[in-house]
Amino acid sequence: MQTITLNNGVTMPQLGFGVYQIPLEETAEAVYQAIKAGYRLIDTASIYGNETETGEGIKRAITEGLVTREELFVTSKLFILQASEDKAKETIELSLETMGLTYLDLYLIHQPYGDIYGAWRSMVAAQKTGKLRAIGVSNFKSAKMIEFVGLNEVKPQINQIEVNPWNQRVEDQEWHDKYDVQVEAWAPFAEGRHDLFTNPTLAEIGKQYGKTVGQVVLRWLMQRGIVALAKTVRPERMAENIAIFDFELSQEDIEKIAALDKKESAFFDHDAPQQVEWFMERMLDTEN
Repeated sequence: MQTITLNNGVTMPQLGFGVYQIPLEETAEAVYQAIKAGYRLIDTASIYGNETETGEGIKRAITEGLVTREELFVTSKLFILQASEDKAKETIELSLETMGLTYLDLYLIHQPYGDIYGAWRSMVAAQKTGKLRAIGVSNFKSAKMIEFVGLNEVKPQINQIEVNPWNQRVEDQEWHDKYDVQVEAWAPFAEGRHDLFTNPTLAEIGKQYGKTVGQVVLRWLMQRGIVALAKTVRPERMAENIAIFDFELSQEDIEKIAALDKKESAFFDHDAPQQVEWFMERMLDTEN
């Protein structure tokens, strides 16, 4: 497994396993099988509602001797409802308790809304005490990331954003490289949107190497230096997704993939007024 070194010196796997939208009854088994397949980066979030099950899968893998805790890199995230200094402190402790862990390897602010600066102070404090090894943000556009770096003594180690062949974020990656903030990709397969898995360009590239479209996409991200999260509940697909370190895309392949860029989200714009309104309504409803 290839690794990436973050701006605070912490090393993390470049390819990971995400549990977003995995049914609760399948999450523990999926996490266990992912670790068994060789994944060491496991990504969840408080809003996913499956931290307990994620922790159960991790505990089983450790108990059976498949891996040690130190070999794993476990991530969770703080949602907008907990984005304040006091709530962030409480939520970090709750995530640790819920997952049965004494520390998290990475903790992210899930969305750029709420009192993110207060939340960041609690995250920095938790990092200093060793409860969080690395801290970062998610879904921050480049301009917001730059502001956040400028106004905090401790800069984020990670920004987890949507990156896939339809939304390649090339300029965003350049800005993140400039400020030494690692890009991590969620939805690298765009959940199959725009017929990704049958795309002729990606399929033809894969055919050259005896690889699938999914393997081509993940390899493309590896060569860009981006951390990527893949999700599946099928052990055979887990094994397939991790078998990407025995080939390398050519410059011609990379240029063909670059031509697929639509420069727009395959899902939604996190800064669109309707989306921000949706976030705010849920935050205010919870507070009231």
